[in-house]
Amino acid sequence: MATLIRSKLSNKLSNAATTVSNKSQAKVSGMFARMGFQATTDEEGLGFAACDDLDYDHRQGMQMDILTTDEVAGEGSGDGGGLDGDSHYQRDGTGPARSASKDGDPANELNEEKPKITTWEAGWNVTNAIQGMFVLGLPYAILHGGYLGLFLIIFAAVVCCYTGKILIACLYEEDEDGRLVRVRESYVDIANACCAPRFPTLGGHIVNVAQIIELVMTCILYVVVSGNLMYNSFPTMPISQKSWAILATVALLPCAFLKSLKAVSKFSLLCTMAHFVINVLVIAYCLSRARDWAWDKVKFYIDVKKFPISIGIIVFSYTSQIFLPSMEGSMSKPSDFHCMMNWTHIAACILKGLFALVAYLTWADATKEVITDNLPSTIRAVVNIFLVAKALLSYPLPFFAAVEVLEKSFFQDGGRATFPDCYGGDGRIKPWGLALRCTLVVFTLLMAVFVPHFALLMGLTGSLTGAGLCFLLPSLFHLRLLWRKLLWHQVFFDVAIFVIGGICSISGFIHSMEGLIEAFKYNIEE
Repeated sequence: MATLIRSKLSNKLSNAATTVSNKSQAKVSGMFARMGFQATTDEEGLGFAACDDLDYDHRQGMQMDILTTDEVAGEGSGDGGGLDGDSHYQRDGTGPARSASKDGDPANELNEEKPKITTWEAGWNVTNAIQGMFVLGLPYAILHGGYLGLFLIIFAAVVCCYTGKILIACLYEEDEDGRLVRVRESYVDIANACCAPRFPTLGGHIVNVAQIIELVMTCILYVVVSGNLMYNSFPTMPISQKSWAILATVALLPCAFLKSLKAVSKFSLLCTMAHFVINVLVIAYCLSRARDWAWDKVKFYIDVKKFPISIGIIVFSYTSQIFLPSMEGSMSKPSDFHCMMNWTHIAACILKGLFALVAYLTWADATKEVITDNLPSTIRAVVNIFLVAKALLSYPLPFFAAVEVLEKSFFQDGGRATFPDCYGGDGRIKPWGLALRCTLVVFTLLMAVFVPHFALLMGLTGSLTGAGLCFLLPSLFHLRLLWRKLLWHQVFFDVAIFVIGGICSISGFIHSMEGLIEAFKYNIEE
């Protein structure tokens, strides 16, 4: 009897010790998970979210699976209470959502699984990003680059496809069993991992700054192209391009009051289809004049002063890396990501090359910055009005994303926020939040008024942020995080892309800035 009592006491003491040990380990693991691997609601989701799910995906953020103590203790002793568990990212997206909307009650947080997108939907989103209305500037790049410009369209497609793949590779690490596990969720996470442990947040700040610049410049380009298209559509009207840009900005002022993109995003599919039809119409018109094509105008020499700007234009037309990590995490079959990147970039390369070539052959040296301005006046107005509508409806997407980054960085960063939250307890925007949004709209207007040059702005953005986010940073991060597992040819490709991207970025930035400064001085004097 005494032996039996001693045996039971020993078992209980052993179980208690095991429970305490498991609880301590779980708390430590949970602490490290919160410090190093906490999911963030990243603004990159705005780049790929489809129609009605765009704002939902962005607000939901990434999902995590919480391993409860029942699972921890159950494996060991089959006994034990509710202990704190370890937090892990799940590649398949299982687990409860851990975010609440500003507008909603925290008690009503959604616990359903995050919606997944198919491979075709992911491909459609990438196509929208790299086949947007900025392809209208590609014939102008051929004007200053000739056959080398066509080669760069192909080269940029190959490089951007490759850097997109290696960027996704940086999201994963091998576990003890040699299986790939996703340990990072965004471009910012990758950048922070590369700068750790000395500067654990420096990389994220650099990526955020680059992203804000690209988003704001995209907004400026939409205003510039709207003013340009309207001015060239109605040249007889006594309204200047600057005045048209101001009118376009007045129409965009309601963006300052946006709290959700659902109302706007419903038009995204319609706008994309309209733009596709417009591209087909431009190519059809060019083909109708195939007998007059000026093949002798396509040269192998380049305009040394303006060709670097063309490089920026071409690179900017392929920018999609900033939202690829979020998109790959939302795919129902992430294993299809590489295949999807291949066929989307091959299709983009073919379509862009054909569009740029046939448009330049049609108008040769008369090719303008926005190719639709070369169309006959009978159809130019109709085509340009559709493009202006697309530009104005596309403006809220980068604008809202830029606002989200700024609010998160300066107003919602917990105890480290520089300014108080832009939203009240009821979800309403406070006066300083509204002032931030109005300031951003006015800033895009001022830039569009003083530098109304579509090609220069597009070249500057492509050289500064496009080359950095698509060429430099992915190759650098790949070398930094995975250099021990890379083959010699992968190291060679990464180094070559980094060097070429750096040269293109510096040269394009210098020449674009020179052109912008001259244009700014001219507009000030005028």
